[in-house]
Amino acid sequence: MTISIVYHSVYGHTAKLAQAVAKGAQINEDTTVHLISVDDTEIKWDLLEKSDAIIFGSPTYNGTISSGLKKFFEDSTKAAWLEFKWRNKIAAGFTNSGAFSGDKLNSLITIALFAAQHGMIWTGLDLHPANEKNNVPTKNLNRLGSWLGSMAQSDDDSPEVTPGKDDLDTAQYLGKRVAEITTQFIR
Repeated sequence: MTISIVYHSVYGHTAKLAQAVAKGAQINEDTTVHLISVDDTEIKWDLLEKSDAIIFGSPTYNGTISSGLKKFFEDSTKAAWLEFKWRNKIAAGFTNSGAFSGDKLNSLITIALFAAQHGMIWTGLDLHPANEKNNVPTKNLNRLGSWLGSMAQSDDDSPEVTPGKDDLDTAQYLGKRVAEITTQFIR
């Protein structure tokens, strides 16, 4: 199984989340996970076409995805959309901003709509919002209460410090969930 994580990160916070997603997606030795920054000089469109799942990540700027991920989306029209090369691939998304809300939901909706336009199958989070009083192992996950995808909040500090552990664990959970669903889907 091959899972690709396509992301844009300006200050390193979203890249840190992408690494957490990758860690979660690596469920066994038969899983290959690729991190693809949209800042790479050449996007590996053939690798994305061969991937069983693609997870998209972006910081939230001004209430939507970054211009870097938007450009990747636009470039995918010729590379993938015209021939529906990503049809029936599993898709998911994650985002990060400095504010607790920061309109991150709009970024996830933008990513989900993009995936729908490609005929992809969306995977969200199956987690209740974080609640310390819950007696379940996932009680600290989904701190920002999203079902559409993984959300994180980063303080105005270095990526070595932020986003925090609970947000990184939620991103890792998303990666694991996508890998498990993809495993079931490709059987």
